[in-house]
Amino acid sequence: MSSSSSPHRSRGGGANSNSSGSNVEDRPRFFDSNTKRKCWAKAETLIGRHPERWRKDAAGNIVCKRFCNCQGCLCFEYDHIVPFSKGGESTYDNCQILQTRVNRFKSDKDSVDPTQLRGYSCDIKFTDKELDIIEMAVYGDVIRPGKECRCKTVAEMLGQYKSKDSSMAACKLPNNNEPL
Repeated sequence: MSSSSSPHRSRGGGANSNSSGSNVEDRPRFFDSNTKRKCWAKAETLIGRHPERWRKDAAGNIVCKRFCNCQGCLCFEYDHIVPFSKGGESTYDNCQILQTRVNRFKSDKDSVDPTQLRGYSCDIKFTDKELDIIEMAVYGDVIRPGKECRCKTVAEMLGQYKSKDSSMAACKLPNNNEPL
C-alpha cells in the first residue's frame, strides 16, 4: 500500500499492474542524493559567492544550499522540469532548483519559461552585506572564491578574543559602496 508521502509511486493500473496483469516497477518520486548534487552543480553560480553555498535557480533567484525544503526567499526545492504527475522522471536531466515559492506556483505545469517563473518569485533583493550576514549566521563564516577568509567573531571585533585559527585570515566585510 502506498501513501501520498511515500517516496515511490506506481505508474498506475491499480495494484502495481498494467493492463496485461504483469507488475510495473515503481518509479522514484524524489531525487536521490547523487542527482541532487549534480542538479545543484548545474545551476548558475552566483558571482562573488562560494558555489557550494549559493546558486541561482532557474528563474534567477538567489538560493542558499542550507535552505532546502523550507519557506522563504532564499529557500529552494529540487523540481521536476516535466512534472512527476505528467510522467516526468526523477533524473538529472529532469531536475532543476527552484525557489520554494516559485516551485509552489509552478506546481504541475510544464513548459514554463523563465519569464513566467520570475513572475512567481519573491520581490526581495539582498545586498552583498545582507548575504554576508546570512552566510555568517548559517555557516559561521563567509567564504568567497579567491578571497578565502572567515569573518571575525563579535569577541574578536571587541578585542576580547584572539583567534587561534591561523589557517584562514579574518576578512573585512565590504560596505554597500565598496566592490567585492
